[in-house]
Amino acid sequence: MKYALIGCGRISTNHIKAALNNELEIVAVCDIVPEHMEEVLAKHGLEKDASIERYTDYKTMLEEKRPELVSIATESGSHAKIALYAIDLGIPVIIEKPMAMSMADAEEIIRRSKEKGVKVSACHQNRFNVAVQKMRRALEAGRFGKLSHGSIHVRWNRNKAYYDQAPWRGTWAEDGGTLMNQCIHGIDLLRWTFGDEVEEVYGMTRQVQHPYLEAEDVGMAVVKFKNGAIATIEGTVNVYPKNLEETLYIFGENGTVKIGGTSTNNIDVWDFADETEQDTENKGLKEATSNVYGNGHTSLFRDMIEAIEQDREPYVDAVAGRNALEMVLAIYKSRKEGRPVGLPLTDFSTLDMKGTFD
Repeated sequence: MKYALIGCGRISTNHIKAALNNELEIVAVCDIVPEHMEEVLAKHGLEKDASIERYTDYKTMLEEKRPELVSIATESGSHAKIALYAIDLGIPVIIEKPMAMSMADAEEIIRRSKEKGVKVSACHQNRFNVAVQKMRRALEAGRFGKLSHGSIHVRWNRNKAYYDQAPWRGTWAEDGGTLMNQCIHGIDLLRWTFGDEVEEVYGMTRQVQHPYLEAEDVGMAVVKFKNGAIATIEGTVNVYPKNLEETLYIFGENGTVKIGGTSTNNIDVWDFADETEQDTENKGLKEATSNVYGNGHTSLFRDMIEAIEQDREPYVDAVAGRNALEMVLAIYKSRKEGRPVGLPLTDFSTLDMKGTFD
């Protein structure tokens, strides 16, 4: 399957690695900064591969190469417009998180992809973590019983050097704050685990240690789900001196699970009333990862390839991307208006938060 990558920044190496692991034919890469293309290709020993064409314009690349799969790893603010352009050409797309910066763009990606019959996968790769998959199987088997409550904690560190690497980071137009950039994977897992149907969100954000940003560096929220469960969200990049954890808690009448590690990759607690031999093996599971992005990109790419070949929906589809975005935007809207916000959310964008911390 012919594959192309748009955007060769920090996360792009995971996309190239996933493409290689799935034996895709990499036909082109694209970035407005030529050096970025060479850097990511060199990381994988591909810098001398003349069969991989380099482009600085994604429209030209898509029209000339017509790849069978493209992934978008540019700054967040351009995800939607690039995705829509690819969809209009009939090219299946993997979109890095967040899928878009506004509800209108997210809904348009869903609408147009359905209209044109084009597969779209939102890159929430942590759903494929071994620990998360084990939890999901227990959940779908009903082993938790009635869900009571849960939480996601993303307690990371991002210093000025990180934000200086790319001027779009921490801006309302191109990124959003820690909830949109660092915490959205955990927020996706929380919503997905507790049944997706959200009634209300009440959130608060602050900018404490990063005055050079437009957006928040810490955010918290309480979520009320339609199934009666409640949950909390905590996301921050203010942890000294380095990343501490990304931890998901699930509490049910018959089971308690804590998935920890730096990127929800370990099982810290695994207790069920109907304990089995497999449960004993699950306790203390640790999935080794080379970085905070985990190993899920390879699995997400594999699933997308199979979805195209089998003409089915990808495991993490465009609706999943929309739902994660909606949660973050609901917290932002709640912060702006100082009140709980009901879902579904319409007509809200990160741009509506401009001036929040001025």
